[in-house]
Amino acid sequence: MIALAIFIATLTLVIWQPRGLGIGWSAMAGAVVDLAFGIIHWRNIPTVWHIVWNATFTFIALIIISLLLDEAGLFRWAALHVARWGRGRGHILLPLIVLLGAGIAAIFANDGAALLLTPIVMAILLSLAFPPAAALAFIIATGFVADTTSLPLVISNLVNIVSANVFHIGFDRYALVMIPVDIIALLATLAVLGLLYRRTVDRDYAVAALDMPKTAIRDALVFRAAWPILLILLAAYFITAPLGIPVSFVTIIAALLLLAIAARLFTPGRPIIDIRRILQGAPWQVVIFSLGMYLVVYGLRNAGLTDHIAAALQLFAAHGIWTAALGTGILAAVLSSIMNNMPSVLVGALAIEHLPNVAPPIHDAMVYANIIGCDLGPKFTPIGSLATLLWLHVLAQKGTTISWGQYMKIGLLITPPVLIATLAALAVWLPIVGSTAHG
Repeated sequence: MIALAIFIATLTLVIWQPRGLGIGWSAMAGAVVDLAFGIIHWRNIPTVWHIVWNATFTFIALIIISLLLDEAGLFRWAALHVARWGRGRGHILLPLIVLLGAGIAAIFANDGAALLLTPIVMAILLSLAFPPAAALAFIIATGFVADTTSLPLVISNLVNIVSANVFHIGFDRYALVMIPVDIIALLATLAVLGLLYRRTVDRDYAVAALDMPKTAIRDALVFRAAWPILLILLAAYFITAPLGIPVSFVTIIAALLLLAIAARLFTPGRPIIDIRRILQGAPWQVVIFSLGMYLVVYGLRNAGLTDHIAAALQLFAAHGIWTAALGTGILAAVLSSIMNNMPSVLVGALAIEHLPNVAPPIHDAMVYANIIGCDLGPKFTPIGSLATLLWLHVLAQKGTTISWGQYMKIGLLITPPVLIATLAALAVWLPIVGSTAHG
């Protein structure tokens, strides 16, 4: 009970952030209290660091790349092109915005898609004089697709990276399993959003009112360099996966190269992008948060609380791949909506890791279902992920307020069908591609 109380207090501080208290300091304080009570031990720190370091530094490098490209104008350039492809029809523009969000989430992680694309979409909608109800539909779509389609690659969500590290899933193997599953998640998201908002957004807009895409480009050098760097980066993930090279190494090299180009280290001229501001804006607190929060979660494991999760998972595993996938995914989603997806994914992973006598296909189904549940589950409630809380804060700063009640009403309509369809796709696809002992 002490371990659970420390976890709840830590999570409350992380979500509440009283007086601007950094999430890293709140999480680390919880870990220190766990140490003081003997719930975790000094020997647990290297174990947890081994789990989180690769995920954490990959995430930071991706955010730095995203911030650089945002400052260069790439995301606004892409959004303006998409708005023109809508041909002045709102019901065409909505799925195009969703597809753009899915693409950004796949490469730049869900946080980048939600936090960078949303303000751009809002600005475009303002210039097109969309009424508030229609504008809100696009904003909701942008926020939700960032998470519901953050499955395809290891780098698409911090949850994915953590899970891949725990179960030693290679980048190529993960993509083989999850890209088709993500396509189903995307189609389900499009279908649900279309049913909810097609009439709301079914209005014409003036394409002539849009800025030309080229006007969005602020740093042409970084903009031009981004395309080959991103292509090489994606190729490098697949090439280095069989060699066992951590994805963080590859991502950090790409981030450093892009930073050097933006700083004009290789070319004459003064930098256009403020490099210092980019580095200061990177989520460095995530390093402390990841270690501290996962130490607190490891305290739950040491106190035996994850055994209850394992007991439920054992029941799911005994009834075949469909029950294992659906049961694990739904349980992970519920836990994520209540206790945030970052601790939830490790709770689920620790429980799955120590399940006895589970056949490899069932084990794999539970590993990937845990990821799906922790990627999609946060959309049930605002506290499901820190990215959602930050997204709501960004919206409030832009003059659009979504109450927690309003958010949950939308989340409960959108998330369940997408979650069920995605887990069903996993149950169908995984036997086709086969399984391995550890994913």
